Amino acid sequence: MNDLAKNIKKLDNKLSKRPIALDPGGYFIIYIDRENSLICTKYFTNIINEKGLAVDPETGEVIAARGQKNRTEETLFTGRSAKELCVKVIEENPNCAITMLDHAAYLGREFMRAEIALIQGTEYIQD
Repeated sequence: MNDLAKNIKKLDNKLSKRPIALDPGGYFIIYIDRENSLICTKYFTNIINEKGLAVDPETGEVIAARGQKNRTEETLFTGRSAKELCVKVIEENPNCAITMLDHAAYLGREFMRAEIALIQGTEYIQD
């Protein structure tokens, strides 16, 4: 890895640790389906409580950022590229639940990271 790449990675790691406001419109879990060469994202609803934490609208339980919680997604979106997935999630979706511009920007970045991992055959872990 060259110096430029190292500096960018260091900056990205630092920025990933900043506090963020959660989108009351919901959240997305992104993953790669290598067998079908697709980038996938599951959309889930949530409510933001008085502490700024995402909670399950049905149970009121806090949704952990890490770990497995069996919830059923509202919608599954798939695309062959980051651009196709953005179009499906945002432009063609009349019920687009993204209510914050920073959330839309985050999804675009993550879809691109997933696309690069799909092309390169490397692991993708959502930030």
